[in-house]
Amino acid sequence: MALRDRLPASPIRLPRPRGLPRYTVHRDLPVVMPDGATLLTDRYVPTGVRRPPPTILVRTPYGRRGPASVVNGLPLVPFGFQLVVQSVRGTFGSEGEFDPLTHEREDGLATVRWLKEQDWFNGSFGTYGPSYLGYTAWASAADSGPELKAMALQITTSSILAAAYVGGSFALESALTWSDLTARQQTPLGMITAPLTARRRVVRAARSGRAPVELDLLTGGSPLRFYRDLLDGHGHEPGSDFWRKRDFSGTVGEVTAPVSLMGGWYDIFLPWEVKDYLALRAAGHRPYLTIGPWWHADARHGIVAFREALAWFRAHLRGDFSGLRANPVRVYVTGAREWRDYGDWPPPGMTQRRWHLHSGGGLGEDGPQARPGSTYRFDPARPTPALGGPTLLGSSRPVDNRPLERRPDVLLFTSPELTEDLDVIGPVGADLFVRSSREHTDFIVRLCDVAPDGASLNVCEGGLRIDPGRPVADKPVGTEGVRRIAVDLWPTGHRFRRGHRVRVHVTSGAYPKVAANPGTGGPLNAVGAFLPADQEVFHDPDHPSAILLPVVERSPERAVPDVAAEGSVY
Repeated sequence: MALRDRLPASPIRLPRPRGLPRYTVHRDLPVVMPDGATLLTDRYVPTGVRRPPPTILVRTPYGRRGPASVVNGLPLVPFGFQLVVQSVRGTFGSEGEFDPLTHEREDGLATVRWLKEQDWFNGSFGTYGPSYLGYTAWASAADSGPELKAMALQITTSSILAAAYVGGSFALESALTWSDLTARQQTPLGMITAPLTARRRVVRAARSGRAPVELDLLTGGSPLRFYRDLLDGHGHEPGSDFWRKRDFSGTVGEVTAPVSLMGGWYDIFLPWEVKDYLALRAAGHRPYLTIGPWWHADARHGIVAFREALAWFRAHLRGDFSGLRANPVRVYVTGAREWRDYGDWPPPGMTQRRWHLHSGGGLGEDGPQARPGSTYRFDPARPTPALGGPTLLGSSRPVDNRPLERRPDVLLFTSPELTEDLDVIGPVGADLFVRSSREHTDFIVRLCDVAPDGASLNVCEGGLRIDPGRPVADKPVGTEGVRRIAVDLWPTGHRFRRGHRVRVHVTSGAYPKVAANPGTGGPLNAVGAFLPADQEVFHDPDHPSAILLPVVERSPERAVPDVAAEGSVY
């Protein structure tokens, strides 16, 4: 099982532009917002066009020029599209204060109104971009009008709320990394140094053991507003005053423009990007979804994003559908090293199977055993680390978890060697019966693939923060206080090969991916005590704890072996 990565070659082939990729740039076009703030905008127009071509609109906080122009969609221009790129409020010359997430709907809609008034606008436009660029597109999409004809978005989501509080636990590393990145990117050489150093600075600060409210001071030397806002907003429910103008998951189904989504198995936004896809399907739409073996800052997905977006825009903005694949869902199956096409997500024919946790560390489809539960102690002053898993910057490639598995605060449940390949493709969950000495605590579940040589590589993970408000399961005699909890893990597409074993971790920390639960129930934006928690996981017939695996047995609509993936993540 190799740890090296190579780009799986997506089976998409598109024509090249004729001649040199020449274009004309109109820089610093002023777009005035309703409150008077002027946002600077650049317009790229391919040379040699007689009529105004369709427009692709991008709104970004990361700058309009230099290396950022590639991410902003500049390679699309030679194929017959004009590109309009705007720096969002408070960034790279645009007036106002950059208050992340807050103004994107109003400013986006004002920009769309301005776009429709221009004499070079031909009546149709699309939106494009990864991460925050995709979020700004979702912010205004539902009210952009019929002129919005297509959306091609990557590694993004309409709901930063859910991604900021994973299962209710604060996504400390990603929140602090992004806050530090955006605070320093406009300083001299900031666009070069900030992406390279932000995560290292955050991890170094997290190792200090200080409370979350102090970590921005250790990272950057001063308070970081967005990070502090997220700390203050911890626990806010969807629809609260804080999130009402920042969360657009409730309007995804109202978007009528065709949508193409691209994500990665190890991306921080994947679970909620998939929910955006499902919301569109529930509203009767037919979005496209592509998921590869990538993480958020993985440069390998850039060419795939461009190819898929180009095919999407050619189809829905220019009427050329020849580049679209027949099936809307395409996923790369790690372990099998192949792309697969499906008619929908989850894959048709998928069955959810319960693999029960057994006393003594076993795991399998045979039923639970009448034996005592498993126990461990979690100490938030020395929180259980995460060796791998999704992160905003840096690599999220699967890593060998054996050092983590030697800790006493990590429970392991491992299957016998598989006698045949096991394809797990779809949503993964855990149904656990637990008891804690603390009313406030976390449970983390991780799925791993154990190779014949013993290497234990993480496949996906997820967590849940519990408190007195969570439902309590039926309590047979002697098991008072048992809670039945459902933990959502990241979706996955992975083959456990014959001769490998399936392993499940149950623990209570994944630091600094998520903030350690102090056990007190106190707010994150305060400095307080750390209270250890004694944890029990039950797995008897009355409490059949299990990992829920989405198993796919029948052949996909199309499978494309990837001969270029030797040395892939699995």
